[in-house]
Amino acid sequence: MANGWTLERRQRQAELIRSWRPWAKSTGPRSLEGKKRVSRNAWKGGHRAELRELSMMVNEHVRLSRELANRCR
Repeated sequence: MANGWTLERRQRQAELIRSWRPWAKSTGPRSLEGKKRVSRNAWKGGHRAELRELSMMVNEHVRLSRELANRCR
């Protein structure tokens, strides 16, 4: 009862939700904007791998630049 919901209240709410059946009435997004937004619901990112690859490329270029500079001395 940390959040104020007693067992009876939980059971009553569960019964009400089962009688309302909101999941049966859902039609999903209708507009293109809404469809675009929900199409990315499960997307978790991917920037980390891209940043790691970019960092490795930059580090390689820095290393090659230093080698080239050392050869010119």
